[in-house]
Order: sequence, then structure tokens, then C-alpha cells
Amino acid sequence: MNPLVSMLWLRDRLKDPGVVVLDATLPPVGVTPPVDTRARYREGHIPGAVFFDIDELSDHATSLPHMLPTEEEFSRSMSEMGMGDGMTIVVYEQVGVFSAPRAWWMLRTFGAKEVYVLDGGLPAWVEAGLPVESGEVKRESASFTARLDRDAVRDFGQVQGMIARRTQETIQILDARSAGRFVGTAPEPRAGISSGHMPGATSVPFTELAEGGRMKDPEGLREIFAGKGVRLDQPVTTTCGSGVTAAVIALGLEIAGATQVSLYDGSWAEYAQRPEAVIEKDA
Repeated sequence: MNPLVSMLWLRDRLKDPGVVVLDATLPPVGVTPPVDTRARYREGHIPGAVFFDIDELSDHATSLPHMLPTEEEFSRSMSEMGMGDGMTIVVYEQVGVFSAPRAWWMLRTFGAKEVYVLDGGLPAWVEAGLPVESGEVKRESASFTARLDRDAVRDFGQVQGMIARRTQETIQILDARSAGRFVGTAPEPRAGISSGHMPGATSVPFTELAEGGRMKDPEGLREIFAGKGVRLDQPVTTTCGSGVTAAVIALGLEIAGATQVSLYDGSWAEYAQRPEAVIEKDA
């Protein structure tokens, strides 16, 4: 399944009651004062779109950012937002490629089958001359049943096991953070956390997978992954700072044809705080 849809594809289905559109924009990291992406949503969004607040919909029982909630919590939240079982869901963001893939991954991981990312996001929609509306959208409640795909998620213990086996078997851990954070020359945005990387990990900055606010085409993505030594026919685990841009790699891998992709949900925010974790630096 191609996880991307075009503006025209969505335009032709916008009034279909079985199609739900979500604005899943997180504030850009490191911008002061923080960007109020919900306010921007209210100012202008694709008609009928509901705001998918990734922070609000994450697990608040942990200090780690953006962690998946329980099946029960996600079921309740999606039902209240008007998403039901079997609906087609299209996710977009206001600028660039950053957080919409996280929403796509969350929904897919909790069992939604028909989930897509709008290619080019809101800018492409506007540039195509398609309408926007203002205000907050409230859909009628529906019934969503979350079923966690445990093969799609990795935890600290599983990642540690992969690292321990790397001398006996090939492991593929792709890190979406910047090259500077990966090699240890640039600081982490979260205080008290060392930069560097997991033993055996490969640097794949998420910004390399997109251009002009769109994911690169399948051939371009395959070239990037091949250049990093990634085998698309073998299992791949993605990671980043907090589990958000790791989903950009997961999206890119699916576009490129990979089928065995998992995401380390705790990512570097968890790994770098664990005293038993080995951190390597290339500088």
C-alpha cells in the first residue's frame, strides 16, 4: 500500500463520511517562543479536518515524551474524535515533513488499516487552489477499537538485545537525528542527556528523506537507503530523539518497499538516560 495520497485524491473524497482528515502538526523543536500549532490549525485547515494533538494523545503516565498510550486510552480518544473502525484516515501537517508520519504510525500501530499521509501537506493543498476553513471541527463520536501491533514497536530491552547480538547477526537500527547529534559533536535538545549513538546504529537524518515539503520518490529513497547499506528485505528498527522523526524513516522505508519495520518508541530520550546503555561517539 502506498502510504501517500495526493491533494486531488483527497479533494475527490473530502465529503465522504467514511474519510477523516487530521492535522497532526507538532511545534518545531528549538523555536522560541513555541509555535502554537493548534492556533494555526484554527486559523486555517483543510475543510473538516480535526486536530490530532500528538502530545495530548501520548502516554502521560511516563516522563518520556510522545510514548504510545494504552489500547484503552487510544480507543477512547479516537472514538471521541469521531474516528471509527474501518474509516479511511488522511494525516497532514502545516509545514514540511516532521510529525504527520508519527500520527500515521500511531494509527497504523493501533490497528487502523487505511491510513495515509497527504503528500505535500497543507502548503501543497493551498498551492493547488483548494479551500481551507477556520475554527475548530468537532465530529460525532464513533467506535474505534485499538489493537496494538507489538511487532511494530520496540522497547529498551529489545533494542539492548539487538545490540548484544550485533557480532553474531546483522542488525539495522536507523537513527533519524542530525549527524552532529549522532556522532556526539552537537548537543541534545533535552537537558542532561548526552549525544552520541547506539552501538551498530546507522545515521539517517530524517531531513534527507524529504525535499520541498514532500517525501522523496520511491527510487530516491531506495538510493538513500542503499547508500547507507540498508537492506530493505531484512528487519529494520528506527529511532530518533523522542520517537517522532523515527516515524519519518518508517514512512520512507514503507514507500521504498520495506515490510519488516519497527520503531523504538522510547528512542534516545530513554536510551541515553539508562545507566546500562552504551553510548558511542565518533568525534
